[in-house]
Amino acid sequence: MNEENRTLFGHMPDGTAVGEIVLTDGALSCGVITYGGALRFLTVPGQTGGPVDVVLGFDTLEDYIRQDKYMGALVGRYGNRIGGSRFALEGQEYPLRANDGPNHLHGGPEGFDKKVWQVRAQTRSSVSLSLFSPDGEEGYPGNLEVTVTYTLRGQGLEIAYRARSSRTTLCNLTNHAYFNLSGHGSGSIEGQHIQLPASRYTPVGEGLIPTGAVDLVEGTPMDLRELQPIGRREYDNNWAIDGWDGTLRLAARAWSPDTGVRMEVLTTMPGIQFYTGNFLDGCPSGKGGAPYGKGRAFCLETQYFPDSPNHPDFPSAVLAAGEVFESKTVYRFEA
Repeated sequence: MNEENRTLFGHMPDGTAVGEIVLTDGALSCGVITYGGALRFLTVPGQTGGPVDVVLGFDTLEDYIRQDKYMGALVGRYGNRIGGSRFALEGQEYPLRANDGPNHLHGGPEGFDKKVWQVRAQTRSSVSLSLFSPDGEEGYPGNLEVTVTYTLRGQGLEIAYRARSSRTTLCNLTNHAYFNLSGHGSGSIEGQHIQLPASRYTPVGEGLIPTGAVDLVEGTPMDLRELQPIGRREYDNNWAIDGWDGTLRLAARAWSPDTGVRMEVLTTMPGIQFYTGNFLDGCPSGKGGAPYGKGRAFCLETQYFPDSPNHPDFPSAVLAAGEVFESKTVYRFEA
């Protein structure tokens, strides 16, 4: 294993070492820390040729531990919300730990974002991280073995997910990177543009839990099928990817007129959550002391729909015992 691009990032309170792996490929570079498997920086070329770090992150492990924003982290077992912190599977009801009012969010209070992942393999341009989640952790059945591989390739960052469980369980893995295409410390994202080429979305009720409907975006504020400024509107919603069949499909485009950086998001997953950093206030200062706060970044989280185990008409996040969960998301850049 090539360890030349791995350095010590800090130590957990119990003394466990946390490393940072820096990947490079052409004009792209990124840093991944083993705490939460978090993407700490992602540098892409801007229109003038200079590098732009387009993801929010922190300079110290202590700030990662202190924050509660899932900053850049790998999220599991279940990305997004499960209403009432419970689900039924094979005739048995499973209570989960609530951490978002009465609901369960991003795998619970001690989800994958708060674990130290193990480095299994690395090269100059890729790193594979693994995590073992024991049966019953946060309320989920089955021993779950997870591997996530970050790869810089061509003009993009690929994130490949793979998991296997000893018992039938839920599996909905994603990454919670916060993007600002004008640069991580540049301020508001209001002037940046977004496009979600999806004709349907999942409306929500109290606690941002889906109602179970999958409605047309036409004639609603959720119609983002044309590239448009994000503006001051706040989003924290899931869109259903048109024609989803498990193959890699375009899910989103974004653009900064300040740097000229354009990003495309492609995924094999059926949904994508567009979130405009509505709860970023109270965040520690970012890299280089940059102030982070509400509306200063956006997330594009590829996923099964929120609360899917409680809505049988949604694509199923059930992973059968012994079967393999696999998905891929690609963030592609140009300027």
